[in-house]
Amino acid sequence: PSYCLCSAGRSRRTGRDPDVGTNSLQNYQLSLNQYFTLAVKESPDGSKQAELLLEKPLDREKQRYHHLVLTAVDGGDPVRTGTAQVRVNVTDANDNPPVFTEEIYKISLRENLPKGSLVLQVRATDTDEGLNAEIMYSFSNVPDNDRKLFSLDPRTGGITVTGPLDFEEVKFYQANVEAKDGGGLTAHSKVQIQILDENDNVPVIDFTIISNPVPEDSAPGTVLALLNVRDRDSGKNGEVTCGISDINDNSPI
Repeated sequence: PSYCLCSAGRSRRTGRDPDVGTNSLQNYQLSLNQYFTLAVKESPDGSKQAELLLEKPLDREKQRYHHLVLTAVDGGDPVRTGTAQVRVNVTDANDNPPVFTEEIYKISLRENLPKGSLVLQVRATDTDEGLNAEIMYSFSNVPDNDRKLFSLDPRTGGITVTGPLDFEEVKFYQANVEAKDGGGLTAHSKVQIQILDENDNVPVIDFTIISNPVPEDSAPGTVLALLNVRDRDSGKNGEVTCGISDINDNSPI
């Protein structure tokens, strides 16, 4: 909970009544509330002072101000009273940590995305105020190689691509993100990045000759060479079909 300035002890108020004896100020009363009570103290000269005491902790995030009425009562007949308005301003304490909008941020990025591309913005909120609500973002427990590929703006929470993304090398990244407020309280979230394949690799052909030269009496179906074709891409981007081009109708192959 947050605390008001008087939470360290008390706030003291003194009333004045020019009458004397029983007609002078005799007591104080405080308007009904759940947070404050009065303690009335008498000085050696006979004057009475009211001390405002805090009964239980205050929470600024629920109520920033408390309005009270202090009533001074004399002992005359009829009884006369005087009132004073008391406003208690509740100052902030750093009692609330940041809270991320998501426990896990999940995104998918195509490989070969240009450097400088803003791909995600993480965000945390803090119900405190002032410096206690100022949040700074940082990566935590992230491998150095991953730090070369992504940067995190400490103030905005924006994540930017800073290096080449290659599906064939790494298909998935996970990073821990920390949010820290001005009072040192922290929160943590995860960022999961799935890399999507693009058709950025050409097929590669390995050619192994079995028979060279080819005897003229070779039977139909004789294996002349072995072809091995591969493509580093995935899915349909990695599916390869083979064919022979520039072959005339009289070719025996």
